[in-house]
This record gives sequence, C-alpha cells and structure tokens, in this order.
Amino acid sequence: MEFRELNLSSSLLNALDDMGYVHPTTIQHKAFPVIMSGRDVCGIAQTGTGKTIAFLLPCLRMWQFSKDRFPQILILVPTRELVIQVCEEVKKLTTYMSVVTVGVYGGVNMRPQQLEVENGCDVVVATPGRLLDLVLHGSLRLKAIKRLVIDEVDEMFNLGFRTQINNVLDLLPERRQNLLFSATITAEVETLMHTHFNNPAWIEAAPVGTPLENIDQRLYHVPNFHTKVNLLTLLLTEDESMTKVMVFAATKKLADELYDILEARLPGQSGVVHSNKAQNQRFNTVKKFRDGEFRLMIATDLVARGIDIAEVTHVVNFDIPDEKESYIHRIGRTGRADRRGISIAFASPREAEELAAIQELMKYEIPVQPLPEHLEISEVLTDDEMPKVHMRETLIAMPKIIDSGGAFHEKLEKNKKVNKKVSHKEKMREKYGKPKTRGKKRK
Repeated sequence: MEFRELNLSSSLLNALDDMGYVHPTTIQHKAFPVIMSGRDVCGIAQTGTGKTIAFLLPCLRMWQFSKDRFPQILILVPTRELVIQVCEEVKKLTTYMSVVTVGVYGGVNMRPQQLEVENGCDVVVATPGRLLDLVLHGSLRLKAIKRLVIDEVDEMFNLGFRTQINNVLDLLPERRQNLLFSATITAEVETLMHTHFNNPAWIEAAPVGTPLENIDQRLYHVPNFHTKVNLLTLLLTEDESMTKVMVFAATKKLADELYDILEARLPGQSGVVHSNKAQNQRFNTVKKFRDGEFRLMIATDLVARGIDIAEVTHVVNFDIPDEKESYIHRIGRTGRADRRGISIAFASPREAEELAAIQELMKYEIPVQPLPEHLEISEVLTDDEMPKVHMRETLIAMPKIIDSGGAFHEKLEKNKKVNKKVSHKEKMREKYGKPKTRGKKRK
C-alpha cells in the first residue's frame, strides 16, 4: 500500500514525497480511516513504528483555514525534546500549506512563547505544565480546539503530569475529537479514557512487548561496571559499523561517570543527555549526535521515548532497566523506518531477575554472545557493587541502676523557705503572746 491510496490532499502528498515516504506503516494505514471518521481513537504501537505521522496526517487532512488566531489542534507530549521533534514533523508536512505551528515547553523563558501564541497559530505542541501556564496568563485560549492528541500518555503519568492532563481536559471544548497514542496501556490510561473519551476505537499495530523483527538483539553477561566499560570501549574500537550508538544508563550519576571515562578513552566522540543537564546543552548534544558529530550519545530513559534520530546503528543497554517495558522503548531507537538495527545488552549477575522479566515479556530469549578473549576483566567494584557486610546484632544487657539516694535530698524542715505573708498583728502575737497595737496616732 502507498500513501497515494489514502485520501490525502496534494499538499500532503507533495510533502511526503519531499520527505521520501512512499509506504505507510501498519499503524499509519490502520489509524487513518478511523481518525478521518471523527471517532475518538486509542492507538497502541511500539516505538519506532511511525505513531507521529499516524496522527498528524489525518489531523492535517481535516484542518481548515480560519481567520481566527486560536489553535484548532493541540498535541500534548511528555518532554521538551519531543515537542521540538513533533513541531519539525508538522512543519515538514505543511510545507505546501499555510499552517502555523508553535511549540511550548518549560525550563526556558516563557515570554517568547507568549508572544508566539498571542500572534496566532493553528497547531500547538506542548508539555502540559507550560500549556497551563500560558492559559492561566491569558496568552492562549483553547476554545477553538477541535482535535486533541495525547502522545506517550503512559510516560506522562510516570513523569507526574496526571493532574495537569486532567486540568487541560477540563479546559477544552466538550465537542472535540480525542486521539491517544502510546506503546503501553496502563490502568491509569484506561481510567482517563473512560472519563474523558467517547467510546474510543482501539487500534493495535503490534502486541505490547513483541520484539521488533528488524532488530538483532545480543546479550553479554558481564560481571561488573568497570568490565562493562572495558567491553563497550573494545566494541567501539574494533567494530567500525558502530557509527551512531545510543547508550542507556540506569541513573544520571552513572551516565555522567560513564561519559567521563569514555571521554578520556575516546575524546570528542560522545555526549551525555539527562534531566539535570541545561536545556541548551541537551538540544546541542542531540543535534550533534543527529548530525554525526558525536558517534556516541549516553542517556537515561528520558530520551527512550519519542526522539526520532535517523540511522541509529546500535543501542547499548549498559544497564538492564528495572521496568521491563523500558527495554522495548530503548531498543526501538534503532531499526526504525524498516531499517535494520542492533541492540546490545550488558547484564551483570545482580540484574538476572530484571533480564528474566524482559525475556518473559517478549517471549523471546536474547542470544548470548561470548566475551572477547582479550577483554580485560576488572576486579574493581563500585560502591553499589561492594558486598554488604551484615553485622550480627548482639543485645547487651544493661546493668541495673540501684537507687542509692542520689546527690540530691530533701531540705530540713527549718531550711525550707516558704513565701508566706505575715501581718504585723500576727508577728506581735507570736512575740508577746497577745496582739499588740502601735497605739493611737497623734493628732
């Protein structure tokens, strides 16, 4: 099937030709007619299967020019990087259309974004928090929204956007079309749909957890952190096909440590991205990696969702993720748009339980690769890897305290001071045995 077989305008078809897209993916051709019918939709598809184009094409096909400066299409996404990416996709698809697109996100000065939305726009791509800020400041009005798209909604809930999403939904017009796209559907997502959606149609491109067929998965059993670093360095040095590699680390601290070591061994070839990095630094790192200036990008799960970087040759799971679904999102960064990709996982003995859960989810056993013979096995352990010494708790009986009276005792009765007011009459009675007066005053 080709895009030309869909009910698309010549403007969109010309834009797709410029982008080099000919054949729609499964989620794209399944979702298009249902969204065009006006029904609410819940789309479930793995990352890397073209969900963004799947909801943009029908929304833009139904868009109608208006002199009104208020937006008609609202797209909510979880991260700033995804805002930038979706905006770029909209602008590419609307090359031959007069559609004005604005992206808004937190972490930067709000004033330039206020000016953009106040000047008028047709499509707003936003993170929930910054969108509410603009609405509360009166810069943006949502009364003309005809279609709402919530992308990666399960990740939004993980990032704590639950309240903001509900607040946004309460501000929108009742008559609108709701589109929800995600890789996994949780109980919270189902509750959201039952509350705010109108009998949504479910479109599933592939069961959650199904390994992507165009990704070659490999597994190395590695004893510890420093041996993992040695193995990664060895693979990067000897495998010339590793030209664009994404490496996922479990924590921000670990990502920084890994970057420092690799920068010393392979200077100028890598960058690091996580939520503690400044916004401009994150954008610049992603841009340099996308443009090929960086061979390696080290990241946390922040960028496992949404960011579409073409021709990622390898994904390395330096650590096995705690959440089994995260593994699917990570490896989906490669093997995109029908290209082949390679996923490499390093698993230590401590990560055996997480690895088993991932393989059970996928119903697939990842092929184990032998460690290279000349790999240096490090015996140095990190603080987290050091064995914990459990000291035996011995209860020591405390000596009994014998009450020997202590250093303090009651005063003698005669030494006790009592603040009692005694009248002159009583003093005289005590002294003379009878009341005695001072005598009559002289006139």
